[in-house]
Amino acid sequence: MQVIATDIPDVLILEPKVVGDTRGFFLESFNAKQFANATGLNVDFVQDNHSRSAQGVLRGLHYQTQHTQGKLVRVVSGEVFDVVVDLRRSAPSFGQWAGVHLSADNHRQLWVPPGFAHGFLVLSTYADFLYKTTDYYAPTYEHCLKWDDPTVAIDWPLVSAPTLSTKDQSGDAWSAAIKFD
Repeated sequence: MQVIATDIPDVLILEPKVVGDTRGFFLESFNAKQFANATGLNVDFVQDNHSRSAQGVLRGLHYQTQHTQGKLVRVVSGEVFDVVVDLRRSAPSFGQWAGVHLSADNHRQLWVPPGFAHGFLVLSTYADFLYKTTDYYAPTYEHCLKWDDPTVAIDWPLVSAPTLSTKDQSGDAWSAAIKFD
């Protein structure tokens, strides 16, 4: 596994070793020892999630203020533009965002540490998005940062207005969003 740094040091792109031939390919999508050795992180994942979304759907930017979740995310069908926003006041990258293209073709995964808002935009006809989390979903503590907040100023690769859930339409502005110490 190769680890690639992003502009935010704690957010990591992981590229697994892919072995392929005319029959197809094989990759190990997660190995706790390799993950720890490559990233220096020893995490326990407790929940796996799978979402399917159509082209133009934007999900996020979600986070939990208690039972914060680290996430290891990947796409197994299609392509997304995946985004994280640092909500940790104590971090040098506080308020910054990073975006990465994840696809079934590039096999990349993204490590999203606790303390970040997370979301993605589907670029392909549809996308199957998988993520492992370090804590359980806790809807009581879930929050949403407005996807198009001008202070954060994410450069989404939009070709038209995104399709949003009711929750995502009413996300909090950066100034009102709950942050972490």
